[in-house]
Amino acid sequence: MLRQLRKAASLSGERLALRCAMSQSTISRVERGKLLPSVTDVERILTALEVPREAADKIIALARRANVEHVSVRALAEKGLWRNQLELKALTENSSVVRSFLPVMPSGLLQVPDYARAVLSPTIPNSVARDVEKAVAARLDWQNVLDRPTHKFFFLMTEQAVRLRRADRDVMARQCAHMAEVSERQNIEIAVVPLTTRVPDAPMNTFLVLDDRMVIVELFSGRVVLRDYRDVRYHLEHFDLFYSHALTGDRARAFLLSARDEFL
Repeated sequence: MLRQLRKAASLSGERLALRCAMSQSTISRVERGKLLPSVTDVERILTALEVPREAADKIIALARRANVEHVSVRALAEKGLWRNQLELKALTENSSVVRSFLPVMPSGLLQVPDYARAVLSPTIPNSVARDVEKAVAARLDWQNVLDRPTHKFFFLMTEQAVRLRRADRDVMARQCAHMAEVSERQNIEIAVVPLTTRVPDAPMNTFLVLDDRMVIVELFSGRVVLRDYRDVRYHLEHFDLFYSHALTGDRARAFLLSARDEFL
């Protein structure tokens, strides 16, 4: 469709790329269906082509639908949870700022092995069989991205995420101690919203924001990936809202160590 619009405007791929401040190879890959453009990119191309507003709105609506991806939990398990960890590793390695909103449990990037083993093990009768040990190993390998000083990580948890017992008490104690230790790194911020704090919204879903380009939302039914800049901005605003009500720095570390002591 974009190629037809470009030809109707009597523009070469090179001229269109200049108008959009994009590379010619990007324009070519989009036209050939080799690259899914973001909604922002589609808007830039349509503006450069001077497409009438009504037609542009329809194309942008299609782009928004194309930029939403849902993968069921069954599909993830059948593919291999360890493969999912590899994909997350690649995504975080290519992101400068990673924000994790965690209302239920700590991020896989923060989990100690026994805690990861507990949360990755099947819990209901109809769960798809999975190689838990391979998934745990891949999750621990993913954690190596935290060692990159050029990357910044923000982990925003509710008190429930810290205290909910997903493993034995000694494992929970080690999990809390590990998070307190990790929070001392220069490139990592861990924040906790206490249950006693009044907040103006409800923490509905776990989500991960990669820079300002992508959101991964975790659901019981699977995973939803959002690439529309408006969806990304919406989640960033929610992240900032809860972060403004959270304990940070030394206060967050003290909270985590207090939770550790309660599990001992």
